[in-house]
Amino acid sequence: MSDSITLTEVPIAAAWNVQGDASRADFTGQLSRQFSIALPVLPNTTARTDALTAFWLGPRSWLLVAESASSPLANFIDKRNALNAVGGALFDLSASRVAYRLAGARAIDLLATGCPLDLHPRTFRAGDCAQSVFGRVNALLYKTDEAPTFVVMVARSFARDVWRTLCLSAAQHGYQPR
Repeated sequence: MSDSITLTEVPIAAAWNVQGDASRADFTGQLSRQFSIALPVLPNTTARTDALTAFWLGPRSWLLVAESASSPLANFIDKRNALNAVGGALFDLSASRVAYRLAGARAIDLLATGCPLDLHPRTFRAGDCAQSVFGRVNALLYKTDEAPTFVVMVARSFARDVWRTLCLSAAQHGYQPR
């Protein structure tokens, strides 16, 4: 039963917040040139390339996350200036977030112990993301596949508390930290 859940930390090489008007062609064009990704425009969705994931946070806000150091999230000042020139904004949040991956048959059950979202596969599909809470901590949840596998991102200052809560909740389902 212990293999019904796996918990691991996900590396975040860089995380940048992009803000702007996705209905403006000059903004989306510049963003595409700078990052080689099209922003998701539907609420609570993501866009993904081999190097980057873009999370919809709001009508004018996205989080770009790279797990690898060899990503389009380099040359921050040049990219910030390019987006500023077309009415956008770019903020480096790389040091502020920690991410955990939960995978396995009981991953939804584990998340349900601390998150009020409906994570049923009909409601929360692969590629969906949502800002919510886990325990009492603000979190960004992302479903990467239907296995199911989730990524939970939280502020670095709460990372230890969230990890402890995840492990305690997972223990109910046979998980034992290694």
